[in-house]
Amino acid sequence: MNTTPTQTPVAAVIVLAAGGGTRMKSKRSKLLHAVAGRPMLSYAVDAARALEPRRLVVVVGHLREQVEAHLAEYCPEALTVEQPVRNGTGGAVAVGMEKLADVQGEVVVTYGDVPMLNGETLKALVAAHRADQNSCTVLTAMIPDPTGYGRIVREAGQVARIVEHKDATEAERAINEINSGIYVFDAQLLRAGLPTLQPNNVQGELYVTDMIGYTRGQGRRVGAFVTDDLWQTEGVNDRVQLARMNAEVNRRLVEHWMREGVTVLDPQTTWIEADVDLASDVTILPNTQLLGASSIATGAVIGPDTTLRDVEVGENAHVVRCHGELAVIGPNAEVGPFARLRPGTVLGERGRIGTFVETKNAEIGAGSRIPHFGYVGDAYLGEGAYVGAGTTFANFDGQHRLPTHLGNHAFVGANSVLVAPIDIGDGAYVAAGSTITSDVPAGALAVARGHEHISDDWVQRKRPGSSAAAAADDAVGEVHPKVAEARARVRNQTIGQPEAINQQEAQQ
Repeated sequence: MNTTPTQTPVAAVIVLAAGGGTRMKSKRSKLLHAVAGRPMLSYAVDAARALEPRRLVVVVGHLREQVEAHLAEYCPEALTVEQPVRNGTGGAVAVGMEKLADVQGEVVVTYGDVPMLNGETLKALVAAHRADQNSCTVLTAMIPDPTGYGRIVREAGQVARIVEHKDATEAERAINEINSGIYVFDAQLLRAGLPTLQPNNVQGELYVTDMIGYTRGQGRRVGAFVTDDLWQTEGVNDRVQLARMNAEVNRRLVEHWMREGVTVLDPQTTWIEADVDLASDVTILPNTQLLGASSIATGAVIGPDTTLRDVEVGENAHVVRCHGELAVIGPNAEVGPFARLRPGTVLGERGRIGTFVETKNAEIGAGSRIPHFGYVGDAYLGEGAYVGAGTTFANFDGQHRLPTHLGNHAFVGANSVLVAPIDIGDGAYVAAGSTITSDVPAGALAVARGHEHISDDWVQRKRPGSSAAAAADDAVGEVHPKVAEARARVRNQTIGQPEAINQQEAQQ
C-alpha cells in the first residue's frame, strides 16, 4: 500500500507544559485557563493527536497535580513526566526524551500554551520536514512587531540559528521572522544533541533553540516551515493575552457559524464556545452567549441578552433574555423574557416559560404554560397544564426536596402555593390564592383560602378627604362592563368552555 509522507504517524510528540505561569497570578495552572470554554492544554493535546503519534508525552511541573488530573480525564493515553528543575526548554525536552529512550523516527516538540495551533498546521510542518529531508524543521511566522520572540537567523536562505530576544544584537532584533518554539527533530539527533546544550545566555537556561547550531554542526539540514497564520504561534502568558486570544478564537467561531448558515445580528457582542453546535437558519440576537455543549436546532431564535450553558434548544423555539443551564427547550417552545432555567428543566413542545419564572428539575409537558412570575421546582407537569402568575411550588421542607405532580390540562390559579409532596390530577383546578397541602383528584376544584370580609364605607370613615374617598363618593355602584361580561360568561358556560377561558387567560 502506497502512503504519502503525511499519512505515516510520527514516532512521538512532546508537549512542554511545565512553566510556572507566574504572570497569570492564579492558583490555577495557566494551562487550565479557558479559551472558548476549553482549557488551553486541551487544544495542544488535540493538535498532537492529529499526528497520530505512537507516543504522546507531556512534561509537567508547576501545579502538576492539576495538569495531570486534566490529562487523566481528557487524554488518558498521554504519558507525563515532571521537570524537577526549571532550567529552560532544553531541559524540558531532555526530561521528555527520558520517556522515549527507545524511540526512532520523528519527534515533534510543541507547547501547552499555544491554543490556536492546530493539527493541520502540524501535519504540514511534518510534511515539509519529510519532503526537504531535514533533520530539524522549525515552525516560523513573519510578524510586524517581533519584540519578545526568538529570531530566525538565516545564511544563504537556510536556517543558521535562533537567537532569543534578550540575547539578540540590534541587527538580529530587526529580523521579523520569529521562532514559534515548535519543531520536528530526528529522534537520534535530538537524543545526541541535548546533553551538549550549555546555559550560555542571559537567562542561564538550556535552550532547545541551540539544537539548531548542533544540527548544523553535524552537517545535517535545518529547515523552516512558515505559517501565514501568526496566531498559531501566539502563546498566552498573562490575562491580557488570554483575553486577546479568546476574542480572536471567538471571532473565528462566529464567522464559521455564519458561513454555515447561522444569522448573527451583532458578532461583536456574541460569544460562542468551541463545543457549541448550531444548525442552519438559527438566529442569534445581540449580547448572547452560547456556552459549553449547547445545541441549537434550525429555526430557533436566541436572544437578545441571553446566556445558555449546556442547553438543548429545539426547532423554531424562541428564547429571549434568559439564563439557562443544563436544560432542554422543546420545539416551538417560548422562554422569557427574564426567565431562569436551572439544571434539570425540560420544557416540552409548544411549552411556555415566561417573564420572571424560575424552574429547577422540572419536567414540563407539551403545551404547558408558566407564563409569568413563579417558581417551579422538582415538578412534573403533564400536557396542557397552566400555572397562574405568582404561583410557588414549595418543594423544600427544610431537609428534603420533594416533588409535585400536575396532571394533564390541570389549572392552577394565580398566587397559589403548592406544598410538596402532592399530586394534582388530570383536569383538576386550584382556585387562585390557595395554599394546597393535599392531593387534588382528577377533575376536582381545590379552594384553600380564608373567607373574604368586606367593611362597607371604610375609606370614607378612615380616609376622609382623600382622593380615594372622593372617588368612592362619586361611584355609581355599577360593576365594570368587562367584569360583568366575564361573570355572565362563567354563569352560562357549558362543557368545553373552561378550556377556552383558560386559553384566553394565558394570552393576557
